[in-house]
Amino acid sequence: MMLGSKTRAYALAGLAAAMALRAQNPAPDEKWNLYWQATSIGQYHSSFASPYAGRFSLASHPEAEASLTSTLFFGWQPARNTQFYFDPEVAGGRGFSGTNGIANFPNGEMPRVATATPKPYLARLYITQDFGFGDERESFDSGENQLAGSRPVTRYSITLGRFTVTDFFDNNRYSHDPRTQFMGWAIMYNGAWDYPADTRGYTWGWVHEFHTRRWSLRYGSAAMPKVANGLRFDRRILRDRSDMFEGELRTHLGGHDGTARLLSYFNRADAGTYADAIRLAARAGTTPDVTATRRPGTLKYGFGVSVDQEIAKDLGVFGRLGWNDGKTESFAFTAIDRLATVGMSIGGARWNRPHDTAAAEVTVSGITAVHSEYLALGGSDFLIGDGRLRYGPEVIFESYYSARIVPGLFATLDLQHVTDPAYNRDRGPVWVGTLRLHMEIGKK
Repeated sequence: MMLGSKTRAYALAGLAAAMALRAQNPAPDEKWNLYWQATSIGQYHSSFASPYAGRFSLASHPEAEASLTSTLFFGWQPARNTQFYFDPEVAGGRGFSGTNGIANFPNGEMPRVATATPKPYLARLYITQDFGFGDERESFDSGENQLAGSRPVTRYSITLGRFTVTDFFDNNRYSHDPRTQFMGWAIMYNGAWDYPADTRGYTWGWVHEFHTRRWSLRYGSAAMPKVANGLRFDRRILRDRSDMFEGELRTHLGGHDGTARLLSYFNRADAGTYADAIRLAARAGTTPDVTATRRPGTLKYGFGVSVDQEIAKDLGVFGRLGWNDGKTESFAFTAIDRLATVGMSIGGARWNRPHDTAAAEVTVSGITAVHSEYLALGGSDFLIGDGRLRYGPEVIFESYYSARIVPGLFATLDLQHVTDPAYNRDRGPVWVGTLRLHMEIGKK
């Protein structure tokens, strides 16, 4: 699943005095803008110990793979407080072992598709309507999927169309965009959130938001894939869909911005459960297969926390926690039931490189006992399954340095260390090295 998306600048407001000044002198509204990005990622992983392997295992021999995405971002404001966005995209390439074998997969730009040939598709097509309360407005700069101008500080917004729900939920200032920040799946977004999406990371739905100066509330409802990791959507949305809720609180502690977000989700899909798969296999004397237990309207639910805090100029810390029921089939994102992430990001202004970034984090992912038993008996999810399992949490350390080469062109060196890939203490550890090139061009 590809999860490329630019962080939306809803949440990070400035000083109250600066906000008041901007409200008194709002930026002129931008009628339209046009941006383009291209990102190429090359990755290599070393050989590692592997006494056995299964259908969805990471290959134990060295692998080198590459991916490429290119996106056009078009924004248009047909009327004040109405915004329309259209993003066609092209993606291609391969992930390690067919994008299998690691729950916290190391390339967030890599879709789980059957062919490496670059193909065009529709990434986003949506409209947002603001309903303002009061005269106070806040200003926004021009960017990808963001028109320059002002919006009501206190507003109720409705967004309808095709998008990735990560445009609106589970934001984080320091870890939200695999094109410019961390690249691990469970680092760029909360890995325990089985968020609704097709193979490429997008869905159809709507989002409601009530936004004020210091807090926001969001609700979203979106289509689930018809089958796990599928490209087609389940059209029975009155029964099968994802409902998401999030509360966001913005602070300004000691003169530094910070944000805390609390997320909950409830997915209903034609999904199976691990316990049923184990029972069915025991009676038949076969290997458990969760897909054989699928029932319409099966519920999967979970919660997540995302926190980011600037502690000094160009220095910030962040973290995420995630939990889901762990009994229902991993269906749309990845096979993680428990998650904890902590990290730090440093801006390059400290060494006279204001557009550079150095960052590091560690993520610990886990699964429930019944999920572990299912994998140990030879079962598999849609991206992990070694045929056997000696359970251990999957721990990934990731560090990167992003350097601006020239305006609009960035090069990143990234290193990841994976302990117990796919929760298997019998396999690994694995080192993953990455070179990422990212280009962005904007024109109003």
